[in-house]
Amino acid sequence: MKFCWSTLHVKNMTESLTFYQEIVGLKLDRHFRTETGMEIAFLGEGETKVELIGKEEEEPIEIGKDISWGFEIESVNNMMDFLKDKGIAIHEGPFQPNPNIRFFYIMDPNGLKIQFVETIKY
Repeated sequence: MKFCWSTLHVKNMTESLTFYQEIVGLKLDRHFRTETGMEIAFLGEGETKVELIGKEEEEPIEIGKDISWGFEIESVNNMMDFLKDKGIAIHEGPFQPNPNIRFFYIMDPNGLKIQFVETIKY
């Protein structure tokens, strides 16, 4: 068995696509509308994708406070500078629980915590 994707129902597909492509850096794999009015996008280049689903008449979205998606980055400092230039606030961190890892969180447009993780190599 392999893990295929993680799904997020979004409030605004355009805003979410912009966030995940321009801020997180995910490549759009495919994007389409269904006959029932849903808009679906898959992002990412690896085996596992992020799936975004938007509906024209979406009910309020509830995302648990204990859920986050983590993305590996080369530098926490560089990413924090990039986000500052984009006007995106740091939600929590940065943290360094051990000498090999450093990370921080921001919030996506839907209220999902996004973790940016740097693996420190010596």
